[in-house]
Amino acid sequence: MTTKSTLVIIVYAPALVGNDGRTLAVIHGMERTLSGLRLEWKVSEDGRPIALPQRDAWLAEGTKDGGFPLVCNGDESYPVTVTGWGCPARLSPGGQSQFEVHAKLPLDAAVIAAAAQVLECVAEGARAYWGHATPSSAGVEIARQTRDPVHKPGVPPRGLPALKLPEKIRSPEIPHRLGWLNYWSAAAAQAIGFPDPSRDADLLSRARRTGAGGWVVRLTDTPLDLDNPSHLAALMRAYERFPEIGGRVTSR
Repeated sequence: MTTKSTLVIIVYAPALVGNDGRTLAVIHGMERTLSGLRLEWKVSEDGRPIALPQRDAWLAEGTKDGGFPLVCNGDESYPVTVTGWGCPARLSPGGQSQFEVHAKLPLDAAVIAAAAQVLECVAEGARAYWGHATPSSAGVEIARQTRDPVHKPGVPPRGLPALKLPEKIRSPEIPHRLGWLNYWSAAAAQAIGFPDPSRDADLLSRARRTGAGGWVVRLTDTPLDLDNPSHLAALMRAYERFPEIGGRVTSR
């Protein structure tokens, strides 16, 4: 599968506390949202899928060290994977350790249609502060916006603004970056000042509230493609609108 055909979902949440139920909430939510999806396999050391007849029990036992092992749908021709890990306090915003969930899905018509719901279920299953769903080709370039004079010098691509390393961001509610679909919890939305009805009419036309009071905000109608000038312009406008994202301002 090429990078252009993969949708990457990443959400950032408070650190796991033991086996607090969030791992299974994420998995069950993905299965409810995507018709026919069953994440009931693990991957062997040589890359082969191995069935997990007692998947939930296996995951409960494997949820430790702040994360959970990778599970997949067992279909090498149409791979869907999800895993989670802990990020230590020294590398996290506000000096607070975090729980990250990473999912990958084929970027086909069915996934595009369900992408906002999948992002919501992953984010709210994990009780995330924020997250995004982005085609991997665009996500690679957006990740290159994160720069640091000492640890990651360089210039971001395509004239995009430079973003701070996560550990240099003052609060876990402040998103590190933007994506195609953006999940902002109620706390994250408040931290960046969304929504402002007088300034956010365009974004609100492609946004919806979630069951937990957060937002899913779509930057472009079709999956983000930075070779498309209108898509790049939409991403630029969103960064201009929310200077808090990426730690570019220290207070509102």
